[in-house]
Amino acid sequence: MLIALGTALLLALLLVFAPWYLTLPTTPDPFYSATHRVAFRPGTLLRQEPFTRGVPEGAVAWRILHATTRDDGSPALASAIVMVARDAPAGPRPVVAWAHGSTGIVRGCAPSLLRDPFAHVPALQPLLAQGWVYVATDYLGLGADGIHPYLVGTGQARSALDAVRAARQMAGVAVSGRTVAWGHSQGGNAALWAGTLAPTYAPDVPLAGIAAIAPASDLPALVDGAQHTPIGRITSAYLLQAYSDTYGDVSFDAYARGWPARVARDIASRCLAGRGAWFTALEALALGGSIFSAPPTSGPLGQRLAQNTPVGPWPQPVLVAQGLADALVPADVQSRFVAARCQAGQVIDYRRYAGRDHLSVLAADSPLTQELVAWTQRRLSGAPADAACRD
Repeated sequence: MLIALGTALLLALLLVFAPWYLTLPTTPDPFYSATHRVAFRPGTLLRQEPFTRGVPEGAVAWRILHATTRDDGSPALASAIVMVARDAPAGPRPVVAWAHGSTGIVRGCAPSLLRDPFAHVPALQPLLAQGWVYVATDYLGLGADGIHPYLVGTGQARSALDAVRAARQMAGVAVSGRTVAWGHSQGGNAALWAGTLAPTYAPDVPLAGIAAIAPASDLPALVDGAQHTPIGRITSAYLLQAYSDTYGDVSFDAYARGWPARVARDIASRCLAGRGAWFTALEALALGGSIFSAPPTSGPLGQRLAQNTPVGPWPQPVLVAQGLADALVPADVQSRFVAARCQAGQVIDYRRYAGRDHLSVLAADSPLTQELVAWTQRRLSGAPADAACRD
C-alpha cells in the first residue's frame, strides 16, 4: 500500500510540474500522409525528399514514403531513410537493410522523426565506407498512419522488405539486387522474420544473409523475465498495447489491471527517445514491479508471443550476435533459442561478446563492428556460410 501511494504521489508531482501533453510525440509532418487512397503495389515508391538531420559527413540521405501491406493483406504506408556515401563507386550498390530496435509504438516515434535518427546503428561509418546503401525502415505506424506491428514478426518484416523495393525506384541512388538484413532487438526479430518471409512475400528481394543482434527471439521467455527492469516494463507495455490493438483475441484488460495498467497505457503513448523519454523512464521506475496482473505467457497473449517467435526456416546464412552482459535480452535465453534452432536443423553462426550489454554491443569499439562488416562482405560476395552451430 505504501509503495502504491508513493508511486501515485510521484506521478502526481510529475504531472504538476511537467504538463503531461508536453511529453507526447508531435504529429508527423504531411510527408508521412497519403494525398489519395489508391491502393499501390507493395514496395511502390510514393515520395522521396532530401534528409539531412544527423547524416554523417560525406554521406547523402533521403526519407521516403512507400506502399506496404498489413497482416490482413490490406494496403498501408510506411517510411524509411535511405543513405549512401557521396563518393560511393558508380553503378548499383549493395544494400544493408537496417531494422531498428524499440523506439515506441505510436506515430511520431519513427527514427526519421527523432532528433538522432542513427542512434544505436552498428558499424554505420564502415557501412558507408564500403559503398553500401543503408535502407532503414521506420516500420508501419511510427511515421505513417496505422497500428504499429510491435514484435509482430511478419508485419515488421514486410516494412523492411518493401523499403528495399522502394529504394530501387529512387532518383539519385543506384541500388543492386544484393541485400543483407541487419537488425537489433525488436529489429533483430524483424530481420529474422524477413529472412523467412522474403522467398514468398518478396522473392524479388533475395537476402544474402541475416545479422540479428540481441534479437527479441524467444518472446515468451523474454517477456516473462522482463519485469525486473524499468526498460523491460517499458517494452512490455509497448507489446501489450500493440498486441491488443493488433489481435482481437488479446485483451489489454485481461492482462493488466488497476494502477499498473493505467501506467502501462500511458507509457505506450510516448516514444522511448525524445521529449517524453525521461517521463516514461520515471513511470517505469516508479512501478517497481510487473505491469501484468495475469501471466503474459498464458492464454491468447502467450499464444501470440509463441506465434511471433522467429523459428525459420532461413534459406540464407544467419548470424546471431549477443552481449553476455545484456539484461534485456539475457544471454542464457538467447543461447537456448539458438540451440533449439540448431537442433531443428537450422545453421546459425552464434557469436557472444563478453562485457557487452544490450546497447554497448553496438558501439563503435565493440568487436562486433569489424566482425559484422567482414561477415557482410562475405555474404555479398557469395561466399559460403561460416562455420556455425558450434558451442
